Amino acid sequence: MSVIHPDYNSTAFFDEMFDTDGNPRPHYKKLFARFLNSNHDELAHIQRMADISLLNQGITFTVYSDARGTEKIFPFDLIPRLITAKEWQQVESGVQQRLQALNLFLHDLYHEQAILKDGVVPTDMIVNSPLFCREMSGLDAPGGIYTHIGGIDLIRGEHGEFMVLEDNLRSPSGVSYVIENRLVMGRVMPKLLQQHRVRSVNQYPQMLFNALVSLSQAENPTLAVLTPGTYNAAYFEHAFLADQMGAELVEGSDLIVIQDVLYMKTTDGLKRIDVLYRRVDDDFLDPLAFNPDSLLGIAGIMHAYRAGNLALANAPGAGVADDKAIYAYTPDMIRYYLNEEPILPIVPTYLCVRDDDRKYVLENLQQMVVKPTDASGGYGMLVGCAASRQQLAEFRRKIAEKPAAYIAQPIQKLSTHPTRVAQDGVEGLFPRHVDLRPFAVCSADGSVNVLPGGLTRVALPQDSLVVNSSQGGGSKDTWVLYDSADARGEKHA
Repeated sequence: MSVIHPDYNSTAFFDEMFDTDGNPRPHYKKLFARFLNSNHDELAHIQRMADISLLNQGITFTVYSDARGTEKIFPFDLIPRLITAKEWQQVESGVQQRLQALNLFLHDLYHEQAILKDGVVPTDMIVNSPLFCREMSGLDAPGGIYTHIGGIDLIRGEHGEFMVLEDNLRSPSGVSYVIENRLVMGRVMPKLLQQHRVRSVNQYPQMLFNALVSLSQAENPTLAVLTPGTYNAAYFEHAFLADQMGAELVEGSDLIVIQDVLYMKTTDGLKRIDVLYRRVDDDFLDPLAFNPDSLLGIAGIMHAYRAGNLALANAPGAGVADDKAIYAYTPDMIRYYLNEEPILPIVPTYLCVRDDDRKYVLENLQQMVVKPTDASGGYGMLVGCAASRQQLAEFRRKIAEKPAAYIAQPIQKLSTHPTRVAQDGVEGLFPRHVDLRPFAVCSADGSVNVLPGGLTRVALPQDSLVVNSSQGGGSKDTWVLYDSADARGEKHA
């Protein structure tokens, strides 16, 4: 019996594998045939092999609110998500365009503020944002690049087109899972991977290394990754990327600033750090400049940055550009700075600080997703259709008290993808909602390189629209396929 459940509904919204007639899309036909001829025992065995591989590799994340333990194995689904070369070309171009405009926006904000003076973006929205970093005013980031690592969350529109759901410009996480998912698929289903011409993702550490060292004028710059420590949700990723790049993995207590130069303490004495890839939020980076109670950062690190003796990635203050209220203005930014139309559209967004928008949101709260403007990871949000009366009432109060702190978007259905789960006591492939987070790195020369693939996150609970790992989501390997005439000169997965 096929593992694809006979009641699989591919017509509710856009399904990645099946068209509206229930037939596999052309680029999915090989994959469909492979799993159509599988049985439950075979798939369960392969899943166990994948889980053991993940366990042995220590591929974990942390859920702070889970009392059963700190580290969890990242849930991984065997059925890969496929993206055609034509679709990927649009995604890649759209992400590059977006990051170029966002970096120009950040440079402008901390210098001339022309976009504010011209009334394209409201000034009060910037100066009142908790993510606007006044300490960055007038500072020149190397190459004018403030966001060196970006993760752009994409979903499908009603016609299957990719749309931007949100930008992640502070310290986007998940790229280590992209690489490890591919390694696991290569171990447990090598023949299937070989049957498809899939673009490689394991070049990301080199892409990141090249972008980071481009920020320094030193001949052989020393690179370090700053982590909050082993209890951070993304600690595995911090350690993984440091190891893959040959960089030092450090905590704040390992570092010291002397005469505006950052050093790492070693058994052989002090070692200068030229480039710091920080995975510590702005507030905790420097107790002299930001939160004085922080034990995670390094006193005086902003002095070293201002003196030009240190490059920081991502730059402090980059988060103001991924404030969820600012997101609504990103199409205008692209037109303003690049004189181009946005390649990737955004989701309609209502700013609760606007009287008309707030009125509409409150009248239609059950059809809305409400998000705090400065939050991430799926925390603090309301999905109206799944909320209780008490939760709806609570958010009405919150919006009324602090309207500028919230935005709202119509509930997006999200595309579905066959996923191996147990539903109503039956194991099989059922549709589950997915999104996509492509990762890109920006070098000091302004070039933007997008990793061909990304993190496909999947909402594992039935009917759930929340894909975040912290909220019960998992992931899939994402296969960007070569065009038929594309495969020369580039390494396959």
